[in-house]
Amino acid sequence: MKDEPNELSQEESLLIIQQMINTAKHEQKDDGRGWIVWGWMLFSASILTVINMEYKWFQPFFFWNLFGGFTFIMLGWDLIKGIFMKSKARVKTYTKSLFDKLNAGFFICLLFIIFAINLGVGPVKGFALLIALYGFWVLIYGTALDFKPSIIASFITWAFGFVALWQTDFKVVMLLHAGAVLSGYIIPGHMANREFKKLRGRKLNQSVGV
Repeated sequence: MKDEPNELSQEESLLIIQQMINTAKHEQKDDGRGWIVWGWMLFSASILTVINMEYKWFQPFFFWNLFGGFTFIMLGWDLIKGIFMKSKARVKTYTKSLFDKLNAGFFICLLFIIFAINLGVGPVKGFALLIALYGFWVLIYGTALDFKPSIIASFITWAFGFVALWQTDFKVVMLLHAGAVLSGYIIPGHMANREFKKLRGRKLNQSVGV
């Protein structure tokens, strides 16, 4: 007796491919909150630094030191959450695994530039390099998530970085840095959050049969 063929029909193949695409789309949706939080923190540190340099309230890098402190607290909290979440035997998706590695690479590059600033590159050129890193990071995320606003924002961010590269006034660089994170982080982050909420609302309506 001949075994039944295991080949799928064209309709079945298309259905499976469609299901895989839909699964990937759901897996890769980002609510944009991370971009919003980090964006506003960076934006605030930049603007407050400009104001502080004008009125001389504190040391020139006071607000960046404050930002660094908050960053270590937030990263520490994320690390603690990650340790507890591992114990719950959660399935780790390919996209999540990819972003975890990209996050690690981004922060290593970030620390590299920060050390370079303190070892002689200087804050003016150093922040221009940071803007360039932001643009690359935004492009990677936008491409991976197929989110066109972030892809467009990455090139706008790079434009701010190129302008900053030719500046000598740190106040101007801080304003350009603020513009870069506004364009690359904050605006796309709010757009992603709005899209995420719409998608979640549609799913909720479908689940209740509306």
